[in-house]
Amino acid sequence: MPYDIHEIDEDDVVVTHEKSYAAGVPAVLVSLKRGLEQMGPVRMARTLMKLNQRQGFDCPGCAWPETPGHRKHAEFCENGAKAVAEEATTRTVTPEFFAEHSVADLLGRTEFWLGQQGRLTHPMVLLPGATHYEPIGWDAAFALIAGELRALASPDEAVFYTSGRTSNEAAFVYQLMIRAFGTNNLPDCSNMCHESSGSALVETIGIGKGSVSVPDIENADLILIAGQNPGTNHPRMLSTLEKAKGNGATVIAINPLPEAGLLRFKDPQKVHGVVGDGVQIADEFLQIRIGGDQALFQGLGRLLLEAEDAAPGTVLDREFIDRHTAGFEECAAHLRRVDLGTVVEATGLTLEQIRATADALIGSEKTIICWAMGLTQQTHGVATIQDAVNLLLLQGMIGKPGAGVCPVRGHSNVQGDRTMGIWEKMPEAFLTALDTEFGIRSPRRHGFDAVDSIRAMRDGKASVFVGMGGNFVSATPDTETTEAALRRCALTVQVSTKLNRSHLVTGQSALILPSLGRTDKDVQAGRKQQVSVEDSMSMVHLSRGSLPPAGDQLRSEVAIVCGIAQALFGPEHSVPWAEFTADYDRIRDSIARVIPGFEDFNRKVRRPDGFGLPHPPRDERRFVTNTGKANFTVSELSWLPVPAGRLILQTMRSHDQYNTTIYGLDDRYRGVKGGRRVLFISAEDLESFGYAAGDRVDLVSEWTTADGGVEERRAEDFRLVPYPTPQGNVAAYYPETNPLIPLDHVARKSNTPVSKAVTIRLEKRG
Repeated sequence: MPYDIHEIDEDDVVVTHEKSYAAGVPAVLVSLKRGLEQMGPVRMARTLMKLNQRQGFDCPGCAWPETPGHRKHAEFCENGAKAVAEEATTRTVTPEFFAEHSVADLLGRTEFWLGQQGRLTHPMVLLPGATHYEPIGWDAAFALIAGELRALASPDEAVFYTSGRTSNEAAFVYQLMIRAFGTNNLPDCSNMCHESSGSALVETIGIGKGSVSVPDIENADLILIAGQNPGTNHPRMLSTLEKAKGNGATVIAINPLPEAGLLRFKDPQKVHGVVGDGVQIADEFLQIRIGGDQALFQGLGRLLLEAEDAAPGTVLDREFIDRHTAGFEECAAHLRRVDLGTVVEATGLTLEQIRATADALIGSEKTIICWAMGLTQQTHGVATIQDAVNLLLLQGMIGKPGAGVCPVRGHSNVQGDRTMGIWEKMPEAFLTALDTEFGIRSPRRHGFDAVDSIRAMRDGKASVFVGMGGNFVSATPDTETTEAALRRCALTVQVSTKLNRSHLVTGQSALILPSLGRTDKDVQAGRKQQVSVEDSMSMVHLSRGSLPPAGDQLRSEVAIVCGIAQALFGPEHSVPWAEFTADYDRIRDSIARVIPGFEDFNRKVRRPDGFGLPHPPRDERRFVTNTGKANFTVSELSWLPVPAGRLILQTMRSHDQYNTTIYGLDDRYRGVKGGRRVLFISAEDLESFGYAAGDRVDLVSEWTTADGGVEERRAEDFRLVPYPTPQGNVAAYYPETNPLIPLDHVARKSNTPVSKAVTIRLEKRG
């Protein structure tokens, strides 16, 4: 049975010790337990054996790719199994459930409890003044949406959000409908995570995607992994790193916390992962202070230049620099001025550690730098990534096998959604091709990203919100502001598979539209359909669900989008919405004519492992930038000293969650069981602040506004847990800590919320 919220008591939290390895037998046992609870034995076996297989479906969790041509029989990780169990559950949320539970009642439940109730089965509407959702027919729901959209004074008064899990086909028709309607208000989850990566990479190498493949990682000499926790967020990456280690790679982990997956990996499909010690992943662990990565990269750049000065022609790749880059002299002059004492202070590392890392770079012929949210969700996130790119450019590590940039994307197909046009600033070439294909006129004015969408709803400039998947309320910063903004809307629409808090924070009217998931069989016009996804390394492949849907009222995301479009535009519209619903091959044919790299899409995607999209820097050492070359950049060094009596907070996931979906209440790798409101803090800070392990505190964030004032935000009742984190730095789970993050605390250039560097103070509870 689903968990009862009243059985969850944070007083019962048990704290043990953090783990020194990831996966192993416990990962198998947890996967089986969750699968049996949610699906039962037969359904579980049938489903997991098709997960990430060529004739199966793509994992609804992370976007880590499979090794081409070498898929295992069990090609999934613990958290992938949890994600499938959540989606393929036999539990259902029916109209009777909504009749029993008012919106006010459900608002008092935790995200964990809401998610445990099961799959949504019917379209539901919350009418103005109503206390309960009630059933609504699909045609009536589409008519309600179309009526509200047509009533707007401007199409820019509507906001259309996209989760990263949406398929290529659904994303393409979604952005097509939105642009045909007349707006570019297309916020998505990338705005809140890897937008800094895209901003940095487009300026430096001309494309906002990683330049490496799985074989590149497996054959690298040196891999730097910064601001990332693969053991929880991308566990299948550990298998790739294990192969790299077997081939002689050196791995350096750069992170404030000693994450288990970066220390040791026990592959449960191998003997040494069951009865042995597994494989040590990190040869060196640099426990950096929050936000100190830019200082490290700049310090390393200075040391590389000094080594080249001492032995000319042995460190830098001058041929690559002269032929393929611009801005080297300016960058080199800047790096030579970097003060190593400041680097030591900003990073918390020793000069010996930094010099040893520089020596590893000097000795490597093939270097890859991987990163995730620890870099992107900083005020200086874009500059930090560009300084990492500078390091690679100095040694010619772009466009050669075994070397390059590797931004590790989170949600499955978040990269594909952007490729399909889910972006508020798509280039002119895309818009022109779209207009030519469909006979529409796409707007050219840039739209709202996620943060600007919240501002627009808050300020009364937008009054319709449509969410294609995801959990916008719990994914975004400044929870109180975000919820108040959504409540100002005339209509909020959520296309979802399961219940979450975003269904309960509503406009005057609200719709819940239940959609098929990755595991579900999708039949349109009597034919089984298949969708495609793009992984984190630009490989596009098919995904085919096979389970009977949770109810006969569920519709695919493609069918939902096309149904809204038909109600909005009428039967004479130039886009063949009905044909798109009936046959997804028709959508792919249009994609092939609109988006470069997708030519002959339907044939190529049916290859056993799909196909790779072109990547000019990787494939040709060609850089489509403003200079026609890879650009060195110059950024002033930025870091965040810890104010007296304060701490710097980073928000993060538990091992028992994926994004905002809470699978359970245990964080096995960090030694926490039975709760989530915990604050990881160093033993030194516990002592200096006069606290003891287990004390309960409120977290109060402090934000200096543009006029010099200080705003405070509060998250109540967190248990202090001693943990090996740098002094002055603490960590806690989101979404519980999202209320602490000011809406205006964003990264320069990318507008990404800064969730990894929040100044807080602690107040002891009475």
